[in-house]
Amino acid sequence: MSRLLTAPAPAKLNLFLHILGRRFDGYHRLQTLFQFLDHGDRLTFEPIEDDQLELIAPGLPIPASDNLIMRAARLLRRDTGCRLGARIQLDKRLPMGGGLGGGSSDAATTLVMLNRLWRLQLPPTELARLALELGADVPLFTLGRAAWGEGIGEQLTPVQLEEPWYLVLTPDCEVATGTIFQHPQLTRNSEPITMSAFLEGGGRNDFEPLVRKLYPQIDAAFGWLGEFAPPRLTGSGSSLFARFATEETALRPLRQLPSGWRAFVARGCNTSPLYLKSANE
Repeated sequence: MSRLLTAPAPAKLNLFLHILGRRFDGYHRLQTLFQFLDHGDRLTFEPIEDDQLELIAPGLPIPASDNLIMRAARLLRRDTGCRLGARIQLDKRLPMGGGLGGGSSDAATTLVMLNRLWRLQLPPTELARLALELGADVPLFTLGRAAWGEGIGEQLTPVQLEEPWYLVLTPDCEVATGTIFQHPQLTRNSEPITMSAFLEGGGRNDFEPLVRKLYPQIDAAFGWLGEFAPPRLTGSGSSLFARFATEETALRPLRQLPSGWRAFVARGCNTSPLYLKSANE
């Protein structure tokens, strides 16, 4: 009987995001605070008899060969010399281009679960090294802990935060992250802050003013959500979020959501649901 593994690929929020400057290689130096949500994509992994890698992802606009899931699987095989195959099925629940880390989370879940499926026994430090080859925020998802992020987002210090409820709203548009990063009006000289300063109400998202200016749908979403609680952009958008003390208070605005927008309510998590799932198996 085949061994079937199913695991979550959770969303993340940037609770704040400062751009401190630009490095010589063109990457931007960031300071941010990441927290997971108990909501995200789901992936199923099944061994197959030959050495093929197969991805089933209905409706995904990216060719399977270019998807981060397949890149993660090929990278793991290349690094370990493994010749086993797998069939991977993606249940895509997070919006693409929303700033919620869906693609990076999918890649991290793939590394973690294929490491288990193929019994490779790579330690977390090795998985994090491989994750960085796939993207700056993929190591966050293999680390699996809420974290203070610096560098290009890959220098991670685990933190313990409150775990409130969030309403996450995605307007009907997709932000071109590369274009925003290159825009001449983007703030790139923010001062770094401390964790204590953030907890006292400091911090912002440096993408937010420019994104609101360039995308009227996002600006309108800020106005609507701001009637219920202070909203903030996550990543470079297009998703924004607001914090609530209880699930019920977060659900109230969800019940009044304008047509054409996507939204969900989820709880913040200091430990990734991927590792809560793994610990319970």
